[in-house]
Amino acid sequence: MMQLLILFATFFKIGLFTFGGGYAMIPLIDHEVSSRGWMSVTELTDFIAISESTPGPFAVNISTFIGMKTAGLLGAVVSTLGVVLPSFIIILLVARFFGNFQKNRYISSGISAMRVVVIGLIASAAYSLAATVFLGEHLTGGQSGSMLSQVNFAGLLICVAAGFLYFKKKLHPIALIGACAALGVVVFGGADLLGWGI
Repeated sequence: MMQLLILFATFFKIGLFTFGGGYAMIPLIDHEVSSRGWMSVTELTDFIAISESTPGPFAVNISTFIGMKTAGLLGAVVSTLGVVLPSFIIILLVARFFGNFQKNRYISSGISAMRVVVIGLIASAAYSLAATVFLGEHLTGGQSGSMLSQVNFAGLLICVAAGFLYFKKKLHPIALIGACAALGVVVFGGADLLGWGI
């Protein structure tokens, strides 16, 4: 029961203090999950990838995954409820008093300042995810050796290919996710079969 309360409180706090959508909440989720020892950085990165690749809002998906891993089905329910409830309450208040908010220059200025913070949070999340995906255990202190020997070149190649397909070829995001998943199966699965250890 205590674990469920902690999950609810943790995700309620994440939902309450996250501005700018799913990507902006990644640093806060990372901090909370890591400090409580609920999962490793690699597991969290995998959950982030799955949450982005499955239908539905990122916040709901990631909280459901973490809750399920931490405390089963009830954990998934309370985590999801915790992360959604603050937004639900706040949006009701905003909808009710939207006209007053628009006219208040202090609130308008505060919202403008929060946009800048959101950019920083998203950049921080991108850096953290890139470090985990491309450098693996190097930045988390799990392995020794040169940084170059631990770079995930196959992952880096897939990332560059995804960027090219999205920005130059204007490939639809759903098709891009499917194509990169298939490429990952071929590259990483083929490497495992051949014993290359990518």
